[in-house]
Amino acid sequence: YGDDALRLSEALHKGGISLIEVTFDQKGDIFRTAETIRSIHEHFGEDFLPGAGTVMTTEQVAVAEEAGAQYIISPNVSEAVIRETKKRGLISMPGAMTPSEIVTAHDLGADIVKVFPASVLGPSYIKAVRAPLGYIDLMAVGGVNEENAGEFIRAGAVGIGIGGNLVKKAFIDDGRFETIAEAAIRLCNSVNISN
Repeated sequence: YGDDALRLSEALHKGGISLIEVTFDQKGDIFRTAETIRSIHEHFGEDFLPGAGTVMTTEQVAVAEEAGAQYIISPNVSEAVIRETKKRGLISMPGAMTPSEIVTAHDLGADIVKVFPASVLGPSYIKAVRAPLGYIDLMAVGGVNEENAGEFIRAGAVGIGIGGNLVKKAFIDDGRFETIAEAAIRLCNSVNISN
């Protein structure tokens, strides 16, 4: 939040990343999350796109969109959240694990389905699911890191989501944003080299 969010965004952008997920804390103030999204959106414009994560309600979709979020990421398949997201012209990325959940999310209008937890399932799971469901765009999230990111892309994921394996809280607390930028560069290179 606050200045740390902007400094983190600048480090990720410098490292070659163009999207950031700002997550809602379900026990916290949703407007604090919205303010972070707004400050990132106003600071970068179209060069670095913020989205809202852990979106569980239609109210959170509305608040995120008004703050400038470009996409909505959820940990689950919620018909109400997906439909509200699409109604507002945003990109919908609900979370799913099984083929049935993946198809349901797609049928409800999801643009990309977040397969979570990806590291538990592994790249071979993405490849296996894509065999019959190749028409659905999948993103690997959860436990993805510099070592396995390229494997998920080669397995057919259209993207990856990385949290704590890239953005370490200790680095933020210590103001080590250059370390985060360097890690982002390595991550981007690992995916590009792997293709």
